[in-house]
Amino acid sequence: MSLLEVRELTMKFGELVANDRVSFSVEEGSIVGLIGPNGAGKTTLFNCISGLYRPTGGRILFGGADITGLAPYRIARMGAVRTFQVVRPLKEMTVFDNVLVGAFLKCPDSGEAFERASECIRICNLESVRERPAGDLPIGGKKRLELARALAARPRLLMLDEVMAGLTSTEMKAAMDVILRLRESGITLMIVEHVMEGIMPIADKIVVLEGGVKIAEDIPLRIAGDERVIVAYLGAKYGRRFRTGKEGAPVG
Repeated sequence: MSLLEVRELTMKFGELVANDRVSFSVEEGSIVGLIGPNGAGKTTLFNCISGLYRPTGGRILFGGADITGLAPYRIARMGAVRTFQVVRPLKEMTVFDNVLVGAFLKCPDSGEAFERASECIRICNLESVRERPAGDLPIGGKKRLELARALAARPRLLMLDEVMAGLTSTEMKAAMDVILRLRESGITLMIVEHVMEGIMPIADKIVVLEGGVKIAEDIPLRIAGDERVIVAYLGAKYGRRFRTGKEGAPVG
């Protein structure tokens, strides 16, 4: 059953077409990766789904309801919650209080909100820094905080925008483990990611954008060998060399 359906979504900024009739679905309980080279329109698509942008055309269905153009807070309350590529915590507040802000979206009772925030702190391995100012955390800690704050809002669909960017290999492995545990708990995930070794092993399906257009949608194994994807990442010249085995590098 599809939890999210994107139908012919188009987003224009004047003459610039950032998303051009993009369609795909996210099945409930799955992990879907959204990849593509810089400028492909991935974050723009997230902004449309989460309500930051009103699409120029097309429809977005979440849980069967049309959420196209709804305000971000309404979409979040319905259960579609996101993180941002540029992490911006409330720097002067503690790590715990940052997560508590997210919990209050769905937990008007303070006791329940405190319990939810504490649970998300534990899930994201932030217990040792829960009373530190959020602005003092290194990038890996801030990424985990961003995830915990979104998780505290009790999402049905959790949209992660480059949550593994800038992480060490150890931090990335820990992030992958958390994501898999979230899927096991019943949360559906859609992840924008450039780090291929982070998204390919955990995704059920990969959607590839180039120049705002969807060029591929398939399981990771087929995506990794898709000529259109290789060319999109490496360029036509190096894509040919990659395919013939003369020269190349892994996709991404």
